[in-house]
This record gives sequence, structure tokens and C-alpha cells, in this order.
Amino acid sequence: MSRIKSALHELLVFGLKEARACVFAGSFFVLLFLSNYVHIDGLARYDFLFIGAMALQLILYLTGVETKDEVKTIFLFHIVGLCLEIFKTHPSVGSWSYPEEGIFKIGTVPLYSGFMYAAVGSYIAQAWKILRIELAGFKHHGWSVVLCAAIYVNFFTNHFFYDIRYILIPIIFMFFWRTRVLFTVTEERRWMPLNLGFLLTAFFIWVAENISTFFGAWKYPNQAHSWDVVSTQKVTSWFLMVIISFIIVSFLKHVKEDRFANK
Repeated sequence: MSRIKSALHELLVFGLKEARACVFAGSFFVLLFLSNYVHIDGLARYDFLFIGAMALQLILYLTGVETKDEVKTIFLFHIVGLCLEIFKTHPSVGSWSYPEEGIFKIGTVPLYSGFMYAAVGSYIAQAWKILRIELAGFKHHGWSVVLCAAIYVNFFTNHFFYDIRYILIPIIFMFFWRTRVLFTVTEERRWMPLNLGFLLTAFFIWVAENISTFFGAWKYPNQAHSWDVVSTQKVTSWFLMVIISFIIVSFLKHVKEDRFANK
């Protein structure tokens, strides 16, 4: 009986820590919900979301929830996401769209959209810190950057050439096959295969994407007239995006650790 109580307690603490790691993403969902009901004269909904997301980021930094290094990392995710958004929403590509008006836009893309990618990066960075994550059996940081670049480039080239995601995914599984994620919920050190962590994160982001599109964050072509469930194929897209996010965070932490070690 005591083991069951202990397991339930650890599961509860794990859920609370995961919720804590999702502080930016969760707050952004609240903003997204409010944007459908809060109307300010002269302020477009997309601009409301951008200003609100900027305010959230500032509050998290000033309260010490996010460090300066984490903010820099999240800003990098913002840039990575915006570049992808600008390409994907171009009329010649049309993967999805932002049909509403706004001042804070670059071409067809409202600037708040970059924060949706930053939310993924924020979650990974926060979970890494809160759960004291370490990687076991992973040393190929240089090659991981090459893999990261190949995944990112494929998001662009798959519209003109063969989509190599179904080549990249098996490579990813082989590349991280021996890698385990070590984490601590309460006291005991736990672990899971890194690939499983990627899959679980991608699935929950896909769930979040359905919620986001329901509230009108953006629209896929099949949602132009009424909301519809996001294709499950997007799970593979988010799986690959999670790999990019993870590699960026782990590589930057690896570089920082090397700098401290050499001082």
C-alpha cells in the first residue's frame, strides 16, 4: 500500500513539475483564449497576442523563472520559427495561413507566431532544469547539429523535392537508440529512452495544436470554413521539430559546460 501511495505521490509531483515547465506555453494558451473575447478598439487580435506574449516573457525573466541564457535560447527558437512560418505561409506554398489583420507582421506572418515555437523551447529548457535532466549514452553533439540542420532544411525543400522525413525518422531512432534521459521527480533517479520522450512530447504538442487552431491561432487549408481536427501526419512534423528544439538546447548546454570546464 505504501508503494502505491509513494508512486501516486511521485506521479502527482511529476505532473506539477511538468505544469511548471509549461508555464509559458500555458500562459500563452490563456492569452489565446482571451483574445477571442477581449476586444480593444484599435488593437487587432494578432497584435494583442504579440504584446501579451512579450509581456509574459518579460514577467518570467524579471521574476527569475527564466534566466538570461534561457531567454536567449527562446529568442533563437523564435527566429527559427519565424523563418519557417514566412516560408510556409507564402501564397506559393500555403501550408497554413493567418487570415486576420495586424500591425506586428512580417509579410504574411504575425510576430506572435514565433512565440509558439519559443513555447516548445521554453518547455524543454524549463523541464531540463526542474527535473535535473542529464543524458546518458550521448556524446555525438557535433553530428547532432548536422542532423538538426538536415531536419530543418527538409521543412523547406519537401515542397520542391522528395520529403525525406521518412528517411530522417529511422536515422533519428538509430542515432539516439542508446541515449537515455535521466531525471529526478522527488528523490529517486528515473530514466526513459530519449526516443520515447520525443514521441510523447510530439503527441502532446499535436494535442495543443488542435486546441490552438480551434481558438483561431492559425488555419490549415481544411479549416478555412470550419474547424477540423489537425491531421495526425502533423505528429511527425512536431516529432522532427522537437528534435530540433532538443538538439539546440542540449548543444548550447554542452557548449556552456565546456566553457566552464576550461576555465
